[in-house]
Amino acid sequence: MGKGGSLNESVVKKILLSYSYVGIWIFLSFTVIVYNKYILDKKMYNWPFPISLTMIHMAFCSSLAFLLVRVFNLVEPVSMSRDLYLSSVVPIGALYSLSLWFSNSAYIYLSVSFIQMLKALMPVAVYSIGVLLKKESFKSNTMINMLSISFGVGIAAYGEARFDSWGVILQLGAVAFEATRLVLIQILLTSKGISLNPITSLYYVAPCCLAFLFVPWVIVEFPVLRESSSFHFDFVIFGTNSFCAFALNLAVFLLVGKTSALTMNVAGVVKDWLLIAFSWQVIRDTVTPVNLIGYAIAFLGVTYYNYLKYQALMAKEAQKKAQTGDEETGKLLEEREGSGTGKKTGSDA
Repeated sequence: MGKGGSLNESVVKKILLSYSYVGIWIFLSFTVIVYNKYILDKKMYNWPFPISLTMIHMAFCSSLAFLLVRVFNLVEPVSMSRDLYLSSVVPIGALYSLSLWFSNSAYIYLSVSFIQMLKALMPVAVYSIGVLLKKESFKSNTMINMLSISFGVGIAAYGEARFDSWGVILQLGAVAFEATRLVLIQILLTSKGISLNPITSLYYVAPCCLAFLFVPWVIVEFPVLRESSSFHFDFVIFGTNSFCAFALNLAVFLLVGKTSALTMNVAGVVKDWLLIAFSWQVIRDTVTPVNLIGYAIAFLGVTYYNYLKYQALMAKEAQKKAQTGDEETGKLLEEREGSGTGKKTGSDA
């Protein structure tokens, strides 16, 4: 009874911890999205400078990541040569900077709810780019699922009350750049045995993003900011916003490290529904019935995609266990054969 009780308690603790990690990630992701919308939207804080905001985030995250890795030694740096950095991290950093720039820009033109609906296309983009770069194998049933997600998002877009073509182009561009980045991480880093957690990722990638964003910032936003003499840097607003962005990376580290990337994908679906409800009820964005029907179709497709991922993960785990079992059986047989040979040799002597 005692052992069973302690076992149940440990299981309950693990479940509660997992839900805590999920809750923290959803809260921080939710906060960063709503906060960015608040800063960039012309009807709210009215600071429509997405490149500048992204650069503030990257400068803040670079500084904190440097302190954690190099000063306090809380996270071990990854051994990386100059050639590997230039050939792998720099392209990933360039794509990440474009993804952040475009996604933040979309908040100026689109509602939070509609942006979340468009983000449902991420599995479609990742799979399509994976097939093009020969990282994924083409499967007709998977492609049908991808088409169903696209169809659902198309219906949601058709029913959008505040449809803005430029905003949609920006968000679709952000999805495409982010999907390409995720596939390239697998090709350029994971395949070489290099894994970056969110802190080391920021340590190497954030300065690179900052450098890439500097050129468009000088051309596009700096002249406007220079003319806006009335603007003063609000350390409370931008400081807390940047801290939330950094904390979100820590939450990703906790969630993926303590549970799995699949758990984060499922939690992401829950977060999207919460954001749509918040956008509808609090920000008072218009969400039409056609919006909801379209997103519901896309949601079913994304859920099925996550289910297939779960099945593949379970099959992989079962295969690993079977291989481990076979190896252990082989070792036992070898030990028995060795002891048997020893006995025979002793009796012959």
